[in-house]
Amino acid sequence: MDILNKSWASGDVGTHLKRLREERKISMRMLARQSGLSANALSMIERGLTSPSVSTLNKVAAALEVPITAFFRGKPERQNIIFRQANTRPHIPVMSGLWEDLGGDSFTEHMEAFALTLENSSGSGGSHSITHSGGEFVYIVSGQLNCEIDGQEICMETGDSLLFSAKLIHRWYNPGPTETSAIILIATFDNDERPVEYHLAVHDRAAGSDQNGIS
Repeated sequence: MDILNKSWASGDVGTHLKRLREERKISMRMLARQSGLSANALSMIERGLTSPSVSTLNKVAAALEVPITAFFRGKPERQNIIFRQANTRPHIPVMSGLWEDLGGDSFTEHMEAFALTLENSSGSGGSHSITHSGGEFVYIVSGQLNCEIDGQEICMETGDSLLFSAKLIHRWYNPGPTETSAIILIATFDNDERPVEYHLAVHDRAAGSDQNGIS
């Protein structure tokens, strides 16, 4: 799966980019300097004239200090029954991975459910530890996943599951030679939090990180 080269067509991405930039009172030229992209390229994205790649959006998200999902947010109608067929659920390519919404964004209760695919040698959170309210459940559909929770490293394989308090500092990475597929469930978090976004800063561990540990 060559996720890094994926791109998509969406005028909404440009609309959200312009809103986020203006909310932060950042000029196009300033954003260009901070992201390492040209002002012309950013302008074309804002006007919906080009579809940005995943790596481009990650650069812009880092410059604006927002998760990549900020470019895709809508205002879904909240429902107490959510059914999604496999080929219709929303998905967002993230650096070295793929995030798929399993309905939590539209659910009336405090529960986020998503599927996460990680390429080998990639992980969540980058060099930053993750902590948020609520509880977190992880199930490994295929592959391997090493999780560090409150300083304890847990090595997971296909079929393994993990349940922990999300207020504990945590992060994970895929140490195996193949992709890892996992189901993540986050529940009972605070009203003002979007905990799923803490896990979407997926990075390539091959870029200067220790392959035998969690960076």
